[in-house]
Amino acid sequence: MAEVDLPNKAIRFLSILLIIGGVAFYLVWGIAFGSWNFFESRFIPVYAIFIIMVAFGGLGLLLLKNKD
Repeated sequence: MAEVDLPNKAIRFLSILLIIGGVAFYLVWGIAFGSWNFFESRFIPVYAIFIIMVAFGGLGLLLLKNKD
């Protein structure tokens, strides 16, 4: 039984880590460079990384929820 639960815990851990990492990346970048303007073209890659990390983390949690 513990062997079956291990992948679920790993997926949950990695998904939460992606969400926390994405938010931390956004906050650190914003504090370091003052880049809170979403529409400034030179900061678009930073927001793309943030969105991808949070989206994959959320998707992992949703897939884990629907797996049961």
